[in-house]
Amino acid sequence: MSEHENEPVVDTTPDVDESAESAESAETTELDRYECRSCGYVYEPEKGDDKRDIPPGRPFDELPLIWRCPVCGAKKAAFVNIGPAGSASGFKENLGFGLGVNTLTPTQKNLLIFGGLAAAFLLFMSLYGLQ
Repeated sequence: MSEHENEPVVDTTPDVDESAESAESAETTELDRYECRSCGYVYEPEKGDDKRDIPPGRPFDELPLIWRCPVCGAKKAAFVNIGPAGSASGFKENLGFGLGVNTLTPTQKNLLIFGGLAAAFLLFMSLYGLQ
């Protein structure tokens, strides 16, 4: 028998306040936007809905059942979740593929594409200076 078998097991994991973590995650979560499948209107919780007296900051899930699309009048069931504003586009499970470009926001992708085109244009134009 070894001498370590009789020693008591000591838990060395740090105590974590789970309520503090859940409060932090609730504060940092962004509100999801919803898009009307009929007309393309996007309900943005940060802006609310002035036509229906919905204050800014109200999530889509908390809208009244009688709320309808301010553009075409479609019911809440006609809306689909498109995620928070400024997030990477596409499915979350596909964000790890590619060369890291999938995690960029649409604005960042536009800057990368058109910035690369501008740099290539300047490179090819500079070739005229060679003689």
